[in-house]
Amino acid sequence: MRHDRLPDGFGVRIDPRVRAFSGGRILIGGSPARMLRLAPEAAELIGDGYLEVTDSKSAIVARRLLDSGVANPRPRLLPSPDEVTVVIPLYNNADGLLRLLGSLRGHNVIVVDDGSDEPVRIPPRPGRGQVTVLRHERPLGPAAARNAGLRAASTGFVAFLDSDVVPRSGWLEVMLGHFSDPQVALVAPRIVALDKASNALARYEHTRSSLDLGRRESAVHARGVVSYVPSAALLARRAALLSEGGFDESMQVAEDVDLCWRLERAGWRLRYEPAAHVAHDHRVAFRAWFARKLFYGTGAAPLGKRHAGMVSPLSVPTWTVLASLLFATLSKWGVFGGLITLVTALVRMRRVFAELDNPTRIAAVYLARGFFAGIWRLTSAMCRDYWPVTLLAVLLSGRIRKLAVTMALADGLADWFTHRDSGGLDPLRYVAYKRVDDVAYGSGLWLGVIRARSFEALKPHVPRR
Repeated sequence: MRHDRLPDGFGVRIDPRVRAFSGGRILIGGSPARMLRLAPEAAELIGDGYLEVTDSKSAIVARRLLDSGVANPRPRLLPSPDEVTVVIPLYNNADGLLRLLGSLRGHNVIVVDDGSDEPVRIPPRPGRGQVTVLRHERPLGPAAARNAGLRAASTGFVAFLDSDVVPRSGWLEVMLGHFSDPQVALVAPRIVALDKASNALARYEHTRSSLDLGRRESAVHARGVVSYVPSAALLARRAALLSEGGFDESMQVAEDVDLCWRLERAGWRLRYEPAAHVAHDHRVAFRAWFARKLFYGTGAAPLGKRHAGMVSPLSVPTWTVLASLLFATLSKWGVFGGLITLVTALVRMRRVFAELDNPTRIAAVYLARGFFAGIWRLTSAMCRDYWPVTLLAVLLSGRIRKLAVTMALADGLADWFTHRDSGGLDPLRYVAYKRVDDVAYGSGLWLGVIRARSFEALKPHVPRR
């Protein structure tokens, strides 16, 4: 039986992106975005944006803030690192394994050799913890290897580390604190580049790796900004994973997404903790890089079969799509229709904020943010998930060709501008890699859909009001 109560001393801090109104009684933000109404007593407990759990009442308020996504945890207690077993799934990467083992200090490790051509041999590691090797005589896949290590471990927590990663100092302690919340099942670090600048592709991957989920801490929600965390590096509550059957061994790709969504559906909480860093040896040879991106794309269709309605390349409100299409006609009546659509959406949104001061201004701000964010999601989907459809339309229409080229360049340049301080790659090469990245993933998406004979992974999602 799980207990939901947060322990005394546990703190929560309102996310800096959340906006407070009416003396802190109404909070707008989170992921997915929402408006949270608090009782005056609850708002008073939060004070300057920080709440410490001291009794059952403050524990209830803290839990609601966390579950609404408007606050982030600030735990003060953490389990002992001795309660962690490191599980390393391995297939034909002995050099990477030795590099990883050299970075681990005092941890008990289980290496699961998943049918490598040469059985792994572990050199003596005096004073660095015990290393146990399990071997599959034939490759069963990374999910099966992780499950074997999960079952063999006897500690309360298991850290899964792929053989091509190297954890940075303090990675474990930063994540362990989250488990003072008894409802947290899984925490993931930020995955950064091991090789940052050996060539142009390495600099692009340092900036835009599929495994790097960014600098902002977040709860992990299927419909949120961070919808899953990659299995290259995870820290998990062993009992929680065992209760949900561990990783799905029938899946060779996207098994991490499936695990996150099953844990969430079962009522567990998941966190992304970017203060913890684990470096990953990204693929920086073009052919291997392209193949990996394509491989990632093939995972959407199997996910669509397991989680109907959860896998969608595009989630945009109907009014955003309608207004965008009307403006895209570049005609007088199209622009007029787009404005009417936005005004209608503004009137409806104003009703939501009616109890706030100056609801029209607040509604206009959030309408503008939502509209422009929706345009970029449409553009991204056009270049990535639906690029075959876009290509067909470009070949059939000169007007669409000009619009598509403009939006593809604008999307790439905006993405470069957002990440310009981290990669050092010029905009021309960055945009070129971004477009090839999208084509590779989108090709894998369509290939997976064809193999699965299911279009579930291509269906757009229309958020509810």
